[in-house]
Amino acid sequence: MPAEGGDDAVNTLHSGSGTIYDVLGIGFGPSNLALAIAVREYNAQVAEGDRIRAGFLEKQPRFGWHRGMLIDDATMQVSFLKDLVTMRDPTSDFSFLCYLRERDRLVDFLNQKTLFPLRIEFHDYFEWAAARVGELVEYSAEVVSVKPVTEQGEVRWFDVTSRDPAHGGRLTVRRARSLCVATGMEPRLPPGTVLCDRVWHNSELIPRVAGLVGGATPVRRAVVLGAGQSAAEAVDYLHRSFPDAEICSVFAKYGYTPADDSPFANRIFDPEAVDVYYGAPREVKRSLFDYHRSTNYSVVDMELIEGLSRTMYQEKVQGRQRLRMLNVSRIREVSADGDRLGITVEFLPTGEREVLEADLLVHATGYQPQGIGERLGEIGKLCLRDEEDALLVGRDHRVETIAQVTSDIYLQGGTEHTHGITSTLLSNTAVRAGEIRASLIARRATEARSRGAA
Repeated sequence: MPAEGGDDAVNTLHSGSGTIYDVLGIGFGPSNLALAIAVREYNAQVAEGDRIRAGFLEKQPRFGWHRGMLIDDATMQVSFLKDLVTMRDPTSDFSFLCYLRERDRLVDFLNQKTLFPLRIEFHDYFEWAAARVGELVEYSAEVVSVKPVTEQGEVRWFDVTSRDPAHGGRLTVRRARSLCVATGMEPRLPPGTVLCDRVWHNSELIPRVAGLVGGATPVRRAVVLGAGQSAAEAVDYLHRSFPDAEICSVFAKYGYTPADDSPFANRIFDPEAVDVYYGAPREVKRSLFDYHRSTNYSVVDMELIEGLSRTMYQEKVQGRQRLRMLNVSRIREVSADGDRLGITVEFLPTGEREVLEADLLVHATGYQPQGIGERLGEIGKLCLRDEEDALLVGRDHRVETIAQVTSDIYLQGGTEHTHGITSTLLSNTAVRAGEIRASLIARRATEARSRGAA
């Protein structure tokens, strides 16, 4: 998206009506990547005047999705058929199968007899797809403000200001009729956590470990807090990466809980399940969410559970136990003395406490959506909320706003309270992108009719 006018300090890209975007995406992970593809495919089928003018802003210098957890042998927990397009359009040439064909690995993948690709392979698929819509996205563009633009008493547009750190922090302002916010999740950390070179979230696992392997200071003990898939993967990865270190897994459960990926439970990820969830009373929504947490939250693949258990037993037989499970326990205090940590772990049934001297503490404590206030600033004040202060969101993923706002805000993520458990997962990414595209087209047609009537 080239600059059009402006000066060295601020580029303003809406000097004329032709530079107003129909939709401007904030964030460019898998969700907005799927929307970019849906827009690209629509525009290829319609006349130039009917095309959707879209752009996307991403603060990272290039496409990246959970890079810190791209463990070499970790597999996806979702079928490859739930890629960026197939659930919306199985004939799309942006599918994972088309990616495999282009990489000359289609037959090899089929011979693996699996639905679940390596995570690093699926990330490469995302990068492949992102490169094909590269003209729609601006990288190194950190959004610093979003402001309403009013005309004749109505908020008709949004001005989005982004900063480019690669060019001295130069600011660029873009104007859009609609926003699609897909900024992803941010790490969730226990209250009072102080991060440092020896204390970090598991989202940084790969680069942090790479910086310590073979270093001058050996890792003798590492502690992982958490009971979910990422925690178990971190435990396994640290155990393999530091063959002389003790790895301690701390969690409040008695043991890791297996993920429920049975066929009937997995129906909660079906596109039709979103309709059921959206239309249900609040108390039914809560029940459905609680019933099916075991499909995704604080659960671990059975194969990994069995692998860790097998490792513990083998070490017990050999008389050298490096893998320890501190179950029914919590971390109560963390102190630092140089490169060493003092981690106080409490055994909950008795209250007994043990201080572990450790070199690393990894918080595998999950993620949480950013509040719309943090993402959109004053725009958040235009959004309507329910009695529990949760955003009101339409079935088309559009935030409900005060009457004076005729521009639109779409959310991809952060809508579990309205759309269910899939709102932060890959399962319905392709379908959701199609629904947002359809809403954009319908809203634009309605606006055109209104202008014609006026």
